[in-house]
Amino acid sequence: MRRLFGFTLPVVGALMAAGVATAQDKPPEAAAQSTTQNPVALNGKHFLSQPLVTEIYTADPSAHVFDGKIYVYPSHDIDAGIPDDDLGSQYAMRDYRVLSMDAIGGKVTIGGVALSVEQVPWAKEFMWAPDAAYKNGTYYLYFPAKDKKGVFHIGVATGTSPTGPFKAEPKPIPGSFSIDPAVFTDADGSSYMYFGGIWGGQLQKWAKGHYDAGIGDTDLKQDDKPALSAKIAKLSPDMKTFAEKPRDVVILGQDGKPLLGGDHERRFFEASWMYKRGGTYYFTYSTGDTHFLAYATGDNPYGPFKYQGHFLLPVQGWTTHHSIVDWGGKTWLFYADNQLSGKNHLRNVKVTELHFNADGSIQTVDPFVP
Repeated sequence: MRRLFGFTLPVVGALMAAGVATAQDKPPEAAAQSTTQNPVALNGKHFLSQPLVTEIYTADPSAHVFDGKIYVYPSHDIDAGIPDDDLGSQYAMRDYRVLSMDAIGGKVTIGGVALSVEQVPWAKEFMWAPDAAYKNGTYYLYFPAKDKKGVFHIGVATGTSPTGPFKAEPKPIPGSFSIDPAVFTDADGSSYMYFGGIWGGQLQKWAKGHYDAGIGDTDLKQDDKPALSAKIAKLSPDMKTFAEKPRDVVILGQDGKPLLGGDHERRFFEASWMYKRGGTYYFTYSTGDTHFLAYATGDNPYGPFKYQGHFLLPVQGWTTHHSIVDWGGKTWLFYADNQLSGKNHLRNVKVTELHFNADGSIQTVDPFVP
């Protein structure tokens, strides 16, 4: 989940379960109507892409193709009325709703509530960026949430439909911590979870191998040390537990040395995603406070990965969580900005085509057009 985004408000259960947006989280009519006119952004340019849906606020999209159909698992932003801070306290989302479409550019259906925080025994609040996977007839929804002590862990819920409803396991995944789970399944059937996010995502508080509330809330003042790393763990066959202790996802510069904490335009912040093209593994992520999407490449799921560059320039707002998926013979980038609301905490999911150069490098996307 992005630093500085999100919201919470009680949900009208019957309406939400039926897939109907409530008045509390529905964007203003004028804002929704304006999307058909490609409104001018705050920088005077036009938006490259338009929101996938305007009935509710969505962010942090994890897109997947199941049986030829596209499903997007986003965060569901709602206005909690909590003042903004750098740790994302205002992003107190409470449930998930799945978007689905038969084709990119086609009609998008907003599903009912797939899972709410009230349905997760161990969780208290902050249902941030989720992901999903499928194996042997079961769909898995992975999600971060804060427990009763205010510590982030990652949970898993299962269902028989890609849109839910999902039933959560009674406890979080053993050994999990922080935020932003992203599950990648390789050609051999092995599945891996990438996760972690600094600052509000609490990754820095696990630097000693256990949660330490005394460690600072940011990665600052560590500019000359190797940057904090995302984590990776192979999943067990049941897709509900780790088969191993999480390892660091190390990103190296062109000099072969790990990126440093002070390198805010390149270092990992949050929003891991793994995309494989041919034999190359693309570890993609957000730089957080500098608002870029960046990527590094390797020859196996664990890395190390060599930093290659940015592939999405800063959007309007601070939303840079994303996903990459192949569909229809093309590669697509799902991302989000705040076009509908103009507010960092109320976002909208978008999609645009992603292009590669002959050498495998990703062409940089500018989210605006003149």
